[in-house]
Amino acid sequence: MNAVVHAQAESRHLLSGNEAVARAAWEAGVRVAAAYPGTPATEILENIALYPDIYSEWSVNEKVSVEVAIGASLAGSRALAAMKHVGMNVASDALMTQSLAGVAGGLVIVVADDVGLSSSQNEQDSRYWGRFGHMPVLEPADSQEAYEMVKQAFPLSEEYETPVIVRMTTRVCHVKAMVTFSGERIAHHAPGFQKNPQRWVMTPANAKPRLPLMHERDRMLRTVSERSGLNEVFKGSDRRIGFVTSGPAFMHVRETFPNAPVFKLGFSHPAPLDRIRAFAGDVDTVAVVEETEPLLETELRAAGLNVRGKDVLPRFGELAPSVLRPAIKPLLGEPYEIPARSQSSVFPRPPTMCASCPHLGPYFALSHIRNLNIIGDIGCYTLGAGHPWNALDTCTCMGASLSMAHGMDKGRGESDEKKHIVAVIGDSTFLHMGMQGLLNMIYNRGNVTVLLLDNRSVGMTGGQENPGTGQDLHGLPAPRVDFAKLAEALGVRPERIRMVDPYELPTMVKLVREETKMEEPSIIITNRPCSLTDRFERLKSYEVLEDKCTGCGNCIDLGCPAISVSRRETVTAKSGKTKELVFARIDANTCTGCHMCVETCAPEAIVQPPPATRTIRIHPHD
Repeated sequence: MNAVVHAQAESRHLLSGNEAVARAAWEAGVRVAAAYPGTPATEILENIALYPDIYSEWSVNEKVSVEVAIGASLAGSRALAAMKHVGMNVASDALMTQSLAGVAGGLVIVVADDVGLSSSQNEQDSRYWGRFGHMPVLEPADSQEAYEMVKQAFPLSEEYETPVIVRMTTRVCHVKAMVTFSGERIAHHAPGFQKNPQRWVMTPANAKPRLPLMHERDRMLRTVSERSGLNEVFKGSDRRIGFVTSGPAFMHVRETFPNAPVFKLGFSHPAPLDRIRAFAGDVDTVAVVEETEPLLETELRAAGLNVRGKDVLPRFGELAPSVLRPAIKPLLGEPYEIPARSQSSVFPRPPTMCASCPHLGPYFALSHIRNLNIIGDIGCYTLGAGHPWNALDTCTCMGASLSMAHGMDKGRGESDEKKHIVAVIGDSTFLHMGMQGLLNMIYNRGNVTVLLLDNRSVGMTGGQENPGTGQDLHGLPAPRVDFAKLAEALGVRPERIRMVDPYELPTMVKLVREETKMEEPSIIITNRPCSLTDRFERLKSYEVLEDKCTGCGNCIDLGCPAISVSRRETVTAKSGKTKELVFARIDANTCTGCHMCVETCAPEAIVQPPPATRTIRIHPHD
């Protein structure tokens, strides 16, 4: 168990922002925490799970996690839901209504924005949800502030009966800093659910009277923001320019312009306009530095303040010193020359699947079958779009593959008439939001082949559990979904439900060929665990016999990172045509013995080496 759990009051620890959030939730008396894994927010719940005082769960998606937290709040308990920025889109339906109804026990939503697209399909600014849903937004700049703001968010939520958003970014979530704990857990009394249909049943008749109350709450929260100690002015000697900023951008500003005055926002919405106006009166120019959208800049302009912002700064990516310096220096009348780039460069290392990844077989099959349109989804298998497979044509959001494939089937263009449509989705993503797409496809008589890649984990975010793994967040046994029965219950005919070992490449290719020819929905379900989980059994590694290798390169096409090119040769046939031969080698330290490469090798040049033998020398006098 994490040592943080047992730490005493007034102690200091090196923590990431995610770990700090977990500690703060425990100290604040949180009783229920729910999340769906997603980088950079995953470790929040993983660390909360270390505190036995808190009920914690991996929910099937972010909307469910927020609804679980809402239910706990209505019972009077303090509750937390955590997710990455795209998860907030999924959760917004419930959250937008609950903001109108309000809360009972403190309800905090921790959302982690992936500024800079470290591990996401888009870059969003979750501060919008505060404006859109009339909820206060707190923005920590480091781990210490993440700890402090989460603790303050719960009483704020309860006093004003509102959900509170704590907006993190990748820079806060994953960077470690010293955090001082100010106390131990404070038990929070949960009185139980107080029935009040006029408030909690959000029919139009009940919701309309809540609207004036919500807008009055906005006014009160703006007063709180004006007085909040989370909004702080840092004085500076160089008054030519002053910065208004929040979150990690504050750290970048202080590093880049240490002598400039800075208005740092911790309670960023509603914005303390009066205090910012007073700050602006003390400097020549005000620059708003915010990641990523010009939300605050727009609000300040609307309030009559002349500020600079996205006219000189980018609307995407982190605003690091290397970005701030060339953008701001001209505002000071100081020309800035961008330093020449270093001649040295890092060798490109594109992302790839792991050795023995059970997704290698399906993509090898897809890459060897023509006339396919392959609709992808969010997961490790998104890498199928890359080399050497080039076997993924779209990827939009979690669970979209089945619905998009169905739409492509119904909206076939002229060039698609003879093509078969395949939707690829993983087990956790299917349970997250894909089931509805399959149900819709069946109900509306679509014609799509679904590849359900069941690797018994949420592989992309670190191998977390889901309802298809047979274990819960704490590693305890849990009911495991039977995907074949589930597919049949959703309407797939039993004849079109095929189970396959993805390591059996000939069978894998055969099934994909057969099912894509069917004029009805079908589903192929793989059944090998992720090679990075404890469920995977490592076997004896393989090697390439150089004297038997013909240079066909078939094993290279598998895309296994344990297999690399040893040498290339160009040969010329009697006809004058040239052909490149690609000879392979296998890294014994990386290979896990899955045997997929063996099935690609016609000359049987890939074998398991014989057991090592030891020669024992006996001294003649012994």
